[in-house]
Amino acid sequence: MQNTVVSTEKRTAPAVYSRTNPFQARVLKNINLNGESSAKETRHIEISLEGSGLTYAPGYALGIAPSNDPQLVSAILEEMNWDGENAVIINKQGDTMPLKEALTAYFEITLLSKKILQQAAEFTENEELQKLILVENADQLKEYTNGRDLLDMLRDFGPWNASAQDVISVLRKMTPRLYSIASSIAAHPNEVHLTIGAVRYTAHGRERKGVCSVQVAERIQEGDTLPVFVQPNKHFHLPESGDKDIIMVGPGTGIAPFRSFIEELAVTNASGKSWLFFGDQHEATDFLYKEELEAYQKDGVLTKIDTAWSRDTEKKVYVQNKMLENSKELFEWIQNGAYFYVCGDKQRMAKDVHSALIDVIEKEGAMSREDAEAYLNDMQKQGRYQRDVY
Repeated sequence: MQNTVVSTEKRTAPAVYSRTNPFQARVLKNINLNGESSAKETRHIEISLEGSGLTYAPGYALGIAPSNDPQLVSAILEEMNWDGENAVIINKQGDTMPLKEALTAYFEITLLSKKILQQAAEFTENEELQKLILVENADQLKEYTNGRDLLDMLRDFGPWNASAQDVISVLRKMTPRLYSIASSIAAHPNEVHLTIGAVRYTAHGRERKGVCSVQVAERIQEGDTLPVFVQPNKHFHLPESGDKDIIMVGPGTGIAPFRSFIEELAVTNASGKSWLFFGDQHEATDFLYKEELEAYQKDGVLTKIDTAWSRDTEKKVYVQNKMLENSKELFEWIQNGAYFYVCGDKQRMAKDVHSALIDVIEKEGAMSREDAEAYLNDMQKQGRYQRDVY
């Protein structure tokens, strides 16, 4: 009798879902937000968290444990003439898995590193690779790893004197992909929404695909499950008080956390003003969440929207150009205690926005460049300048 009680308790005890134990979440909705003639594909995904006990705050990210492209896995097996059903050891603990499954779900096969090439060089006498790993060729080695994957390496540097076990022993474990959450749990209980741009490009004579973004765009249907976990972000969140003004700069998929911010403002009836700068290529096809945002503006939840379309005019217009156009009002908001947020591309956009923000403070505050930079540093220390960039 006692045993029955114990087993029932085990069944109903809440599981703790995390990076190492993700929750298998059902996909409720998966739609393309871009118009038909757009050069981009941005997926809006709604995921059920029912039964997971997972919760989140605006600004948090959702981690997805992705799977590699089956076509890429097949091409690797074919190239090396390996049997995908053969068991291989995948970790130091000695756990095993069929090779095909290991290449699909356990190992990173789309990224190369210096270390991988150095270790792989032990399994081939290929002169080109032996030369590439020499200390004096560090730059060429770095260049080779950029935009190439395991299949390229196997094709370029054979013949291989290595078993499948040898080759996978040099690979890294697949890392989860993190995406800014695009919803407020208060607005969508038991759900989490994401805004994911599908990454596709051609490099070194082959089509390349983002591991997780293209899995979601091409292979995940409504009703399928995705292994997920919540990743808190202590450095990107709404002000504690709802009466503070906020300025949000999020072009492209950078809109994601700001959708969660705006939904939260609507649910909590926050009294502070809010201003969104959004941009993308074409207004007609790339204005993500247009109807929603316009409705929020109409309802007064969103005070202002400024948009920048880089391909609609001869001269490219970006969010930072819109900031400079509105510099006087922007500085007034900042002087009155507004919080400034940036989300999106770290390489270019975030740098340009940072620079434009210093320009605004310098010009409107009649300060030196140095003083304007110090002013922005102070904002950052106060938590009034927050960035979620990738």
